Amino acid sequence: MISKNLSETLSRTVKMALDSGEASTLEEAESIFYNYQLIIEVGSSVATSPTLQAALLTAVNAGRRAFLGGVSVCGCLDFNLLIPWKECKTVESAVIDLKGRVLQAVPADHPRIIIGNVENPSGIGDFAVRATFDGWVGGVIPLEEARRLPEKQEFTPSGVLAGALAVAEAFQYIRGGNPMAGRRAVVLSLWRPELGEEWLESSDPGPLLQYLPAKLWLIGLGHLGQAFLWTLGFLPFARPEEVLLVLQDFDLLSDANDSTSPLTFAPVKKERKTRAIANWCEQRGFRTSINERLFAGNFTVSDHEPMVGICGVDNAIARSALENVGFARVIEAGLGKGEHEYLEFQVHTFPSHDTAQKQWGGHTINSQSPQDELKPAYEALKLEGMDECGIATLAGRSVGACFVGMVTSTLMIAELLRMTHGAHAYSLIDGSLRSLHRRQTIINEKWSEPFNPGITDLTD
Repeated sequence: MISKNLSETLSRTVKMALDSGEASTLEEAESIFYNYQLIIEVGSSVATSPTLQAALLTAVNAGRRAFLGGVSVCGCLDFNLLIPWKECKTVESAVIDLKGRVLQAVPADHPRIIIGNVENPSGIGDFAVRATFDGWVGGVIPLEEARRLPEKQEFTPSGVLAGALAVAEAFQYIRGGNPMAGRRAVVLSLWRPELGEEWLESSDPGPLLQYLPAKLWLIGLGHLGQAFLWTLGFLPFARPEEVLLVLQDFDLLSDANDSTSPLTFAPVKKERKTRAIANWCEQRGFRTSINERLFAGNFTVSDHEPMVGICGVDNAIARSALENVGFARVIEAGLGKGEHEYLEFQVHTFPSHDTAQKQWGGHTINSQSPQDELKPAYEALKLEGMDECGIATLAGRSVGACFVGMVTSTLMIAELLRMTHGAHAYSLIDGSLRSLHRRQTIINEKWSEPFNPGITDLTD
């Protein structure tokens, strides 16, 4: 008898093989993903660069959730860890804690990501890319092009961006369907995301940070909410105890969250997301306040609470109410759901030329109806004893990949940092990791007036 709780345990990434019809059984779908392995080769410059370390840890964390055969990291890792991750002191201990394998020899015949100044990488197969950065710019370049960004101005969100984009390219390559994956430069400026590959030739990496945000209200602590905190946590807070985070969610963690949520690790303790994530935030040094109810426009944010809302929920009712509770600024993001749309993302800011109510008000969430055309794997589950309600619940779950949320989180963090420095904002950033160069952006003229969200100092 198949487990009734499969919808709470099945990897949201593996689910794409069920929904596409690629796998005829659950076992076959899992076997496909357990055959995927990823190699990361590390150079000595990682020892002195917080941004390259952020790229490495991001690639390990996101990679092992999509490449179920494991992520192997090769090269010397006995470096001091320059970014905070739990109680880890070295890069090697952080890689191991994130479930990466540390190897001395470089395996062949698997997709490979190069991070840092690796000299004469050997045994390069069909896929090899370099994760690279400079200031607010991050991305990946095919190794065969023998070029990279200067990697001089440190900015950890661009490291997260580079690491996540590298995993995205490797995953699209191994999954097939995108012949350009690994054969193109994918580079994005978090300062000016509307600009294209001219950043590869530009000498402008964006400005240096002067201070960091101190008061935020997070709505939703799943895929996007945890990705946002992953990126936020690497920022160089001089006094993290000055940071106040209100954490709002009503849901429980489940094993399925391990596939997409970067701060959740299987086996998962079934507890409120708010409490698990509050523990992580407090370990980072942040102060927290939790709110365990659905977000709706039936309360008012008080003057002493954070006036910046960060939203990452897949709920039209909640999203339509974002401007109704008294936030001065809102940064909102959403991801694509299905096996074809999972690489898509959107980031919005409010107030804007359109309201959140206009964007989502009156819309209902359409659940999938597996009874219309059951894919072979769902038919097999039905034969194994799963009832129609269980199949409908499973089929209605979204497909997802952790690296998409991580890329999106860097755009959300960039909006927050530009706001903190009184710079420009975007009412919309719309794109897909399938073809990131086709992204669309719209400047938010409503954010032209100065606004102080509450700030704190950063380390030198």
